[in-house]
Amino acid sequence: MPNRHAFATLLLLLILACPGAWATGDSLSAVFKRVGPSVVVVRTSGHLVLPRSGGQAVSVAGLGSGVLVDASGKVVTAAHVVQTADAVGVEFPGSVLVNARVIASDAAADVALLQLDQVPAGIVPARLGDSDQAEVGDPVFVVGAPLGIAHTLTAGHLSARRQPNATYGGITPTELFQTDAAINQGNSGGPMFNMDGEVIGIVSYIMSHSGGPEGLGFVVTSNMARRLLLDEPSVWNGLEGYMLVGDLARAFNLPPRQSGLLVQRVAKGSPADELGLQGGSLPVRIGDEALLVGGDIILAVDGIGLVDPGAYEAIRRRLIRLQASGGSVSVTILRGGQSIELTGSVRRRAPQAARDAGLR
Repeated sequence: MPNRHAFATLLLLLILACPGAWATGDSLSAVFKRVGPSVVVVRTSGHLVLPRSGGQAVSVAGLGSGVLVDASGKVVTAAHVVQTADAVGVEFPGSVLVNARVIASDAAADVALLQLDQVPAGIVPARLGDSDQAEVGDPVFVVGAPLGIAHTLTAGHLSARRQPNATYGGITPTELFQTDAAINQGNSGGPMFNMDGEVIGIVSYIMSHSGGPEGLGFVVTSNMARRLLLDEPSVWNGLEGYMLVGDLARAFNLPPRQSGLLVQRVAKGSPADELGLQGGSLPVRIGDEALLVGGDIILAVDGIGLVDPGAYEAIRRRLIRLQASGGSVSVTILRGGQSIELTGSVRRRAPQAARDAGLR
């Protein structure tokens, strides 16, 4: 009995003296070494039209993170990182820059899929895990480029599972994880891994009073990203918008009982750009929201009004069919108080070369 007590005491002292050896430190290091090379920095080039620019487009650079998920060169990232980018480049460890194009995006769920021109030799894709198997309290880690510092690891736990809830002006439900792993600007689109090295989420946004990490990071689940980007057909339109409903719709002089999508930004060469849609140029703040006003307001797509029940999903599926068939689409907009109908095709664009866009 005394021997057992002595052994237990010695074991406890060893644990207290060397916590890293008994916790997940060593295994976390090993997992990071295995999956780290699949994590990329996503660099973008875009433009804004602001009043002080005299109506001229001003070039802006963007930065986020992403993860390679198959050997053919598909990278998952956040939609808000690439949705209105004129050019996209992906940087692997060793500052290897590869040209990319957006091939699928769901702005409402904040996930997007890139296709690379090539994958550097020796890079093993990360595996998308089953996010349904994750439990609150599980250890997790995030890898990305916070504030542009590439391949930074932050660790924490799965803090909560947020069941599908309407987002983006009530358009579509999005399933989210909450985590206390530190997340900063530049982490958006990066992977959240479980301790098996499987991607169980894609970083979306943080809630913060200070602008820094406060343990309230939100991550789109891997199962939702898989369904929207890989299992089902999807499209990219190159448009960022803000949904106007209720009092806000009336404030923008929309017709009675109408909803609309206020166009914020449009990527050059995108389907939205080829349709002739125009983004906003005047920055304003309405409540807690920072918006660009002065752009078009979309009321309907191919006769499907944005106020109609299930409009977002119906429009998404319509655009998928048109992209496959090469057909044209009509969009009803408000511009300068007048109702206008724009018509054009839905097709994939050829990407601008990342190096030509100065992405470094």
